[in-house]
Amino acid sequence: MDIRALVGRNVRRARIQLGLTQEELADRAGTSQFYVSSLEAGRRNPTIETVHALAAAMGLADWLVLLRPDGERAED
Repeated sequence: MDIRALVGRNVRRARIQLGLTQEELADRAGTSQFYVSSLEAGRRNPTIETVHALAAAMGLADWLVLLRPDGERAED
């Protein structure tokens, strides 16, 4: 499993569901649009702090959703 590609897909999916542009997400998370673009393309290896900042910028209650494989849910 390529974790960079996985995180990139999850960030992109969440961003689009929220109707945010890459630039809007970058502004909210305190990063650049280029970074968000590279991350979504699987070319960046984000730190846990960055994943948390992106999740917070998108208002996600569970930041770990950005690390989960497609379709996998949290344990109840």
